[in-house]
Amino acid sequence: MRAPTDLPDLPEGLTSRPLTLADAQGVFDTVAAEERVDLGEVDISLEDVLSDWQRPSYDIAASTVGVFDGDRLVAYGDVAGPDHAYAAVHPDHQGRGIGTAIAAWIQETARTRGSTRVGSQVPEGSAADRLMADLGYRVRWTAWDLELPDGVEITPYPLPDGFVLRDATAEDHESAWTLIEDAFLEWSDRPRHPIEDFASWVWARPGFEPWNLRLLENPAGELVGATHVYLAGDSAYVARIAVRRDHRGRRLARSMLVDAFGLAREHGAVRSCLSTDTRAGARAVYEAVGMVVASTWVNRAIDL
Repeated sequence: MRAPTDLPDLPEGLTSRPLTLADAQGVFDTVAAEERVDLGEVDISLEDVLSDWQRPSYDIAASTVGVFDGDRLVAYGDVAGPDHAYAAVHPDHQGRGIGTAIAAWIQETARTRGSTRVGSQVPEGSAADRLMADLGYRVRWTAWDLELPDGVEITPYPLPDGFVLRDATAEDHESAWTLIEDAFLEWSDRPRHPIEDFASWVWARPGFEPWNLRLLENPAGELVGATHVYLAGDSAYVARIAVRRDHRGRRLARSMLVDAFGLAREHGAVRSCLSTDTRAGARAVYEAVGMVVASTWVNRAIDL
């Protein structure tokens, strides 16, 4: 089995090693540089990196490799789950074979863990997309980043009588996790995320405030919906939104989105964003409240 630090065929002068939490800023800087080229703006935040790496089930030393030019991180790979990984190569170092070396490391690392496939989501038409296509990665699904642009009026969308939206409390966390995971697992082919990992992404995420997790209750006081929204600079991201199966078809998600957008603006957001893909079939819901496609992504995977 290849050691985590052993990346063959790196260009002369570059070194590799497993990452630590202290490398989070370097990963952010590298991904941000890629996104400026591919998207024209930065989509990732430092909190995204930290919240993912702080999961109790995650072993950063065994799951990552970084490529360094002296002390500067210029590329990295991260086997983040059973069948998905992250990787980035700084634009200044692309075209040197680094991405190919990281892809081989990701595949071998995933294979040794028993995975039968591994993939990643990248901007459509980007250097990463072209490299993955050349390496034999197939498209699993298409995804979109949508945004409610600055200045677009948020049209009120009242809830049905008796329904209430409120901030979650610590006592609600397990119920919110169950509802969101149940909804996402209807179309997502993955194991259920442990609540401890889910917590790292939501209420243990750096900067979390009570309004970031909103719950929808029906007239009987039952939890039937949940929204997770957070700020990154002057942008708000609706990371998760779910409605219990037996309460769908009543346009409750529209009311939940309007609520999230309004709260985000009250807390300084000038635009609101979210991501969806062809598996969820929810793009029309988001466009109905004024969101527009900002970028298109493809999720590519390869069998191991």
